[in-house]
Parts: sequence; C-alpha cells; structure tokens
Amino acid sequence: MRAAASLVLLLLAGGGIGVRADVLRAGRAAIKITPPVGIPMAGYYNTRLAEGTHDDLWAKALVLESGAVRVAIVACDLVNIPADISATARKQAEAASGIPASNIILSATHSHTGPLLGGRSMQYVEGPARKVMDAYRAALPAKIAEVVRIAASGLTPAKLSRATGNEESVSFYRRFLMKDGTVRTNPGKKNPQTVQPMGQIDPEVQLVWVESADAKPMLAFVNHALHLDTVGGLQFSADFPFTLSRILGKLYGPELVTLFTNGAAGNINHVNVASAEPQKGHAEAKRIGTVLAGEVLKTMTRLESVHAGALVSRSEIVPLPIPAYTAEQVAKAREVAKKFDKPDSPGTVPLAEAFRILDVADRKGAPLEAEVQVVALGKSVAWVGLPGEIFVELGQAIKKASPFPMTIIVELSSGQIGYVPTRKAFEEGGYEVLSARFAPGGGELLAETAIKLLSAIHRKPQQ
Repeated sequence: MRAAASLVLLLLAGGGIGVRADVLRAGRAAIKITPPVGIPMAGYYNTRLAEGTHDDLWAKALVLESGAVRVAIVACDLVNIPADISATARKQAEAASGIPASNIILSATHSHTGPLLGGRSMQYVEGPARKVMDAYRAALPAKIAEVVRIAASGLTPAKLSRATGNEESVSFYRRFLMKDGTVRTNPGKKNPQTVQPMGQIDPEVQLVWVESADAKPMLAFVNHALHLDTVGGLQFSADFPFTLSRILGKLYGPELVTLFTNGAAGNINHVNVASAEPQKGHAEAKRIGTVLAGEVLKTMTRLESVHAGALVSRSEIVPLPIPAYTAEQVAKAREVAKKFDKPDSPGTVPLAEAFRILDVADRKGAPLEAEVQVVALGKSVAWVGLPGEIFVELGQAIKKASPFPMTIIVELSSGQIGYVPTRKAFEEGGYEVLSARFAPGGGELLAETAIKLLSAIHRKPQQ
C-alpha cells in the first residue's frame, strides 16, 4: 500500500515515469560566444580581422519537454555553423543534457559581423589570425552544448502562446530584373537599369511567447525572414537582433531571453533600392531592431494559448544531386581562387563561382547531404530546420502546405550548404545561383521533405 502511494506521488510530481503529454515544461538560457579580436570575420570574399566589439554575440537556447520527449532549439549570432561544428556541438549537447542530438535544431542568425568559421576562405588565413580562428572553432561546440545544458537544467512548468504579426517596411526582395534581361542581386540604389523585383518578401513576424506557470516572462521566440548584413565594419555585432533583444529585455525584465531565428531569407535583405538614403551601419541595425520590436509588441495583443499536447521531433537526410564540371572549368576556377585577397582580386561574383566549382569538384560526384528537421508541439506549432540560405519562395511553400496553424522556418540549421535557390531562380541566374552547390531542384527536394514530415507528424495521434 505504501509503495503504491509512493508511485502515485511520483507520477503527480512528474518524476519521469508516466509524465502526462499535456504537462509542458520549458527552460531557456543564453551565454556569450564573442570571439577575441584578431579573428577573421565572416560574410565577404576578403579577409577582415576583427578590431573590437560593438555588442556581444550570444548562443541562446529554448528547451521544451512534454511527456518523455525533450527538444532544444538553439540560435547563435553567427553567419553560419559549418557541418563539423554543428555535429560536434549537438553530440556534446546530448552528452551534457540528455537531449538526443537528433532533437536539437542548431541554427545561425546569419550575422555578417561574427567570426569566420568555415568555407574555402579559411585556407587563406595564416599566422596569428589562424591560431585565433582555430582555437575559437575548437572551443565553440562546448559553449553551444553548455547553453543547452543550462536550459535543460532549468526546466519548469510553462505556458506557451503564439501570434503572427506583419512587417513590410524593413525587408526587400533583392533579385531584380534589369533592362538588358538579366537578373541581378542588389543592383544598387536608384539604378536606372532596374525594372522590377523578381518576387515578394515574407512579411510575417512570428512570435512564440513562453512564460512560467505563474505568468513570469521567460522567452520571446521571434522569427522573421531578413538577411543580417546591416552593420558592416570590423566590430563584432549581433546586428538588429541586438536591439530587438535589448528593447524587449527592458520592457519585460533581464530574465527574459529573446531568441531570434532567421526565416527563409536567402533572397531577402534590408536594402530599399528605390531610396537613395544610405542603409549601412549600427544606426540602421538599431532602426530595424526597433521596428521589429514594435511589431512584436503589437503582436502580443493577439496571443493565443498553445495547448501542449505531444512533443514530436523528426529528421531526414536528403541527398542533393550536384552538377558536373569539366577539367577545364576546375582549372580555371583554381586560377581565379588564387587571386583571393590579392590586389588583382576579381571580386565577389567570380570568386563565388570559383569556390563553388572547387567545392563541388572536391566531392567527386558524391551528393550533398542536407538534413531537414521538424519539431512540433501538439497540433499548434511546428519548427522546420533547414540548412543553408533558403529562398523565400521555398519557405512560403512549406508554410502554405503545412497542416499546422503556425509553422516557423529556421534557416541555416544543422549545417551549412550555401544558398538554396528555386528551380526558377536557377533559370534566371544571378549571384545566389552562382554560389549554389547543388543541381536545380535541390531546394524543392528540401521543401517536399519538410512538408512530408509535417504532414506525417500532424496525422500522428496525440498521446
């Protein structure tokens, strides 16, 4: 009798055996991942050594638990997280927290004012800068694992709410039809040769609000599709999410973690080509962050409670076919690549094309493996983690086909495969296509896989 009573008490306390699927617990954490000065900075086809810090870079984590299932969603203020670092960080996070690596969506916000972590540009870094870069890369997985561990150790009964806002003034479709019939990325402000954009933005500002059982704010999960290439310069910065986080923190207290993830923003940025006004620097990032914070605050008036339900995580590796190049094309690419960082550098577009050819050639015909991840909470909210810089059309196709009322696209997750254009974009050409490492149709394969996983999860009976 006494043993039976003890078991009942254990079940009521949520002691890991028979925990009800509708009892949701959440934990969150944030730790600094700001590199030392002297490290090469990411985002461009030339070497830039960091000279200081405007605002710190962070790794932020949300851990959710329902029943016996736990998942983590992590965002880092980095331009990307290469596959080797991502895999190591997820394994270390599993060891530290007990959350399976497959249940961890690890993403980068795509800040261009962070450290260089991967890509062909790394081979040109030498001397003291190389030592700083290698040391930072080696230490980063443990820091990411630690933020997951801290979040998991702080799990507490929680309530989730969701709402979607609309902000059309800060993001712009960046691929334009020109008068000569070509398609050009960022053709320049007031360029008289510009005809029209080749598509439309995704204006959604998605918000998942997490608070404790006694209604104390814990975390604001914010998602919007917009390239983080606003600041420039040689100082570390999280770009506009810095201001977004600071404003929400001032309003709701220092315990609130604002976790920003980028939506499908491969062909979306902040540049309004119809305006002659400059749009670069910390003031512009502050403006964008303030606008987004304002939209989040307006959106909070429409929050709807999220019924916990079952927490489900699924992932699938998608082999993406790669193009074939001739020996002559590879040889020419090697000559172009040799001019990286030289006085006679050919510039971004030729280097992007050369690096792509060399990266693909190094694979010797092996397909590019890309992981698609889906995490869903009940029948209300789903997160889709996709590697690479996803074109907005692919993200919108996933959202439209998803059976969940809120589907959040988290790009640059679980590895980096570069730009992910649509078939249509491959036909049009342009910078992003010149950079893509796979054959036409690869983006659609990722979207189809995401939709398949979402549909399968939604059909699954709630436990």
